[in-house]
Amino acid sequence: MARPKIFDPDTALDAAISIFSQHGFEGTSAAALTAAMGVGRQSLYDTFGDKWQLYLLALRRYVNRSVATQILALRAAPKALDGIAAHFSVLIEDACSSIRPACLGVGAICEFGREKPEVTEIAEASNRLLTYALKERLVEAQAKGEIAGDIDPQDAAGFLVANLVAIKLAARAGAGRQTLQSIAAMALRSLR
Repeated sequence: MARPKIFDPDTALDAAISIFSQHGFEGTSAAALTAAMGVGRQSLYDTFGDKWQLYLLALRRYVNRSVATQILALRAAPKALDGIAAHFSVLIEDACSSIRPACLGVGAICEFGREKPEVTEIAEASNRLLTYALKERLVEAQAKGEIAGDIDPQDAAGFLVANLVAIKLAARAGAGRQTLQSIAAMALRSLR
């Protein structure tokens, strides 16, 4: 008879997200995963599959949560430009509240580029969702005169996503709150 699981798979997966965020796929050993997740090696494999399957599960969970949080912030403010500013603020607060800020989504792209189709698929899906949500707010802002009329909302959404990634990378490199806020302010200023 199989022994019942004595760990919470969701909690264990969150621990895997943390380890993979800090060390990447290649830099994370099975021993580090089992220690952080509080599971034995066999339980890890029985529950999550191999290390690659665990990484993909962790990446999907991380990206889905991150994008959902960002879109929630983006849509929370009545004025579109305020929503975009709130979106930047959420990322900055997240980065500044961590001792060692790291984004598993950005880390996955830095580690693998486009060589792993599963990672590319996850990254492209999240990018489409985020870009679309930003474009919606930009169209709204343009219609209300909050941003310049000659700005292409699709191009501007791509530009904002690039700045959001830049904030995450700058935070990982040790940039402080003021630097991160300056990046966001410059991005917002470019819309006017």
